[in-house]
Amino acid sequence: MLNRRLTVALALTMAFAAQAQAQAQAQAKLNLGVAIPAADHGFTAGIVWWANQAKKELEQQHPGLKITVKAAASAGEQANQLQDLVTTNKINALVILPQESAALTKPVQQLHNKGVYVTVVDRGLTDATAQDAYVAGDNTAFGSVPAEFIAKQLGGKGEIVALRGIPTTIDNERMDAFKAVLAKHPGIKLLDAKHGNWNRDDAFKVMQDFLTRFKKIDAVWAADDDMAFGVLKAIDQAKRSDIKLVFGGAGAKGMVKVLKDGSDPRIQANVSYSPKFIYDAIKLTAEARLKSEKLAAKTIIPSVLITRENAASFHFPDSPF
Repeated sequence: MLNRRLTVALALTMAFAAQAQAQAQAQAKLNLGVAIPAADHGFTAGIVWWANQAKKELEQQHPGLKITVKAAASAGEQANQLQDLVTTNKINALVILPQESAALTKPVQQLHNKGVYVTVVDRGLTDATAQDAYVAGDNTAFGSVPAEFIAKQLGGKGEIVALRGIPTTIDNERMDAFKAVLAKHPGIKLLDAKHGNWNRDDAFKVMQDFLTRFKKIDAVWAADDDMAFGVLKAIDQAKRSDIKLVFGGAGAKGMVKVLKDGSDPRIQANVSYSPKFIYDAIKLTAEARLKSEKLAAKTIIPSVLITRENAASFHFPDSPF
């Protein structure tokens, strides 16, 4: 009887050991590649920072998990990096924020066809079959939240201008949402909307043009905090006092600090679209694949109104953005 109990106990011990070993091997097999744009402006600098934060924290939390982060300055460089991630780093999962949607679709599809699990972040591919999951901020809310706030602050009447980002699907989505809200407020006139390319210097030039052409502007939707800083500089240089509200976007730490401190009365609110979503995408993908699970086909990170009252919750002083 004793021998039988010992045999059963030994068998259970071996089974538990085998299960633990299998789990450890499954974890060690997760080799996750991260492909992102290089830090060529504030937002992408934040993307790079949050991606490396994810690497540091998740590798520490999950022994055996390997994360390789690569940043590219162009679509061609990013396509080449994808090949390196497969051939050199032997990845079996990928989180990618594409430099360009169309140019990266085929290279990503090739990896997907080889069995690599793919999570696409923010800038969608032109063919969704090349991916397993999509993670992004809420671009509709990114456009509608500022429009609603501006309309409320202006009491439903006024003249405004808008600065758009780089011509992309997400920029179109934001602008469409912004205009859809304005359509409910016929007393607000959108004088013009031009692309500032999510760039401070480009936005400065666009705003100079607006200031020359329009003698009265009540509010500006800059649609990005880098652009908002360029807009403020142009307004200050022109010594215009008619513009009472400048609404940026994405919650850059400098802009959120201005909002939190109340140091510029023209900055009254913001809308969240933090580069931290790359961290969230990496974490979600890693933890799902460690369990051999899949993410939902689409995960949208909410874009919400940031005011002076809740600004502290959106201020990340250690981030470059």
